[in-house]
Amino acid sequence: MPRSRNLVASRRRRRKILNKAKGYWGRRKNVYTVAKNAVEKGLQYQYRDRKVRKRMFRRLWITRINAAARLNGTTYAKLIHGMKENNMEINRKMLADIAVRDPETFAAIVKEAVN
Repeated sequence: MPRSRNLVASRRRRRKILNKAKGYWGRRKNVYTVAKNAVEKGLQYQYRDRKVRKRMFRRLWITRINAAARLNGTTYAKLIHGMKENNMEINRKMLADIAVRDPETFAAIVKEAVN
């Protein structure tokens, strides 16, 4: 019985890894074993940083809301507490956008929430 090597599939598998390693520096882009490690590590970073991006944006929104709230004489914590008590359901992303683009509307929201 002849030996089966599955050459087409193995070449395609290696080519897929090397294509993902395009743009890497040195042997990481053209030596399969080195490229495989670099691509695997890159995919780990990619998976991790999709989660980190969400955290970073939430921190940015909170910082923007806090800065705008302080311009209106209150703090972030007091603003969010007042909004919850008055059943004002605006998420932090929208609230931060309002704070940056439309300060008058944000001032009205603060007035409604805190008073």
